Amino acid sequence: MKNLFKPTFNKIFFCALLVLIALSFVSAFSEDELLLNSTLPLFVPLLLIFFFVKNNYLKISLISFVVLSFLGDLSSTFFKEYTLLNLSSMFYLLSYLQLIIIALTKFKILKVDKLIGLYLLVVFSINLYFLYTIFDILKILIPDANEVNMLGANGLTLMILTFVSFGVYLNTQTKQSIFFLVGVICFVFSVIIGYVNHYYLYDWIFVMLTRGLYALGLYQIFKYASLDTKTKREKVLRMKESDNFSSEKVLV
Repeated sequence: MKNLFKPTFNKIFFCALLVLIALSFVSAFSEDELLLNSTLPLFVPLLLIFFFVKNNYLKISLISFVVLSFLGDLSSTFFKEYTLLNLSSMFYLLSYLQLIIIALTKFKILKVDKLIGLYLLVVFSINLYFLYTIFDILKILIPDANEVNMLGANGLTLMILTFVSFGVYLNTQTKQSIFFLVGVICFVFSVIIGYVNHYYLYDWIFVMLTRGLYALGLYQIFKYASLDTKTKREKVLRMKESDNFSSEKVLV
């Protein structure tokens, strides 16, 4: 029973996620524009602060993802003009590209089972067809061609990211790959619901779901980064132990 209430990094980090989800609910339910604008830019810094409570290392690719995501949050919150909204979409697009780079380092295409490879190819082709169909519909609904192109680019990037992440999971089936895949899926659904809310039907529940899923996606990516840091730390310790053992053998 004592262990249940004993503070650990995972519990504290999960509490940070709950705080963000609670903020998403309150700001969306109240429909207070000031509250909505001021809470979103807190997501990345809050999780980053709690991440560094235990970890002191973050890969450059993950740092790039975090910075770009924060810039996307910041610009989408405080700027409402179409040009600046496209700038926000560009930041998010670049952040997804960083995740693709991370996933590709784990994606060993030569080690992928042929059946799994065929399955992934079929799924990717079907999704590509649906994306093309939706893109044609958006060109009719949205008069701004640049905005449509940016939506299409984001959609294609997220689809490739999901495809690669799923491939990594099927090939490795590690805890790290699960965290990464779940984070990506959260981002995808967050973007989809955000598009529905912005272009089709506005509802505070959609706002809450968009932000809640985004917060959950960030949480999962930070959990992936935490495991990555742990793996690096263990590798360094093993190398030190190996060097010490080699030194002892030489002395003997």
